Amino acid sequence: MALLETANLHAAYGQTRVLHGISFSMEEGTITTLLGANGAGKTTTLRALCGMVRTEGEVRFGGQRIDGRATEDIVRLGIAHVPDGRGTFVNLTTEENLRLGAYTRKDRAAIDADLERVYGYFPRLGERRAQQAGTLSGGEQQMLAVSRALMLRPRLMLLDEPSFGLAPLIVRELFGILRALNQKEHVSMLLVEQNAAMALDLADHAYLIETGRVVLSGTSGEIKSNDAVRRSYLGY
Repeated sequence: MALLETANLHAAYGQTRVLHGISFSMEEGTITTLLGANGAGKTTTLRALCGMVRTEGEVRFGGQRIDGRATEDIVRLGIAHVPDGRGTFVNLTTEENLRLGAYTRKDRAAIDADLERVYGYFPRLGERRAQQAGTLSGGEQQMLAVSRALMLRPRLMLLDEPSFGLAPLIVRELFGILRALNQKEHVSMLLVEQNAAMALDLADHAYLIETGRVVLSGTSGEIKSNDAVRRSYLGY
């Protein structure tokens, strides 16, 4: 059964319509990427799934409809959103930020165990656990944003431009950790990413969005070998 399905999803900011009937689905345990130019509606799609914009149409998670629900309820179901721009609480320490990620949970011992697990994936955050988050580098803040989402124990992570503004070496490290999280922890991921080549290397499936509509879908291999995608998004 599909973990996430959208059917004829529309979204708007005020009078401005951004999504015009998007339909896609993804299986549990997979990584799916949404590709498209700036302004195509990729970020809005993630926001629509979280109930952060006004929508029409259907969104199902684990078979149940979640469209129209409050963002907090959607988070409690196991959907973690890692927004573009990191969203770090700059005056709190790294560890305080991570504990905030587990705010919906009551299981103290398991939260402590998950902290250590996160530090296992992101050793640099462990070294900086007592440091004010605002003093971390851009790459460390992005790792903190991903880690904070992990503290929710999510079934699905929505990742919005995780590579934005990061050095290529840090991006490779981050994507390697995302792959490990998917394989070892079976966290499903829906990835919005400007770096189409890296996104397709990481993902199992891809959807190409243009002006608020899905225009192409397939396995990452199929999308990679599509001539129009190669020319427009992969640059060869």
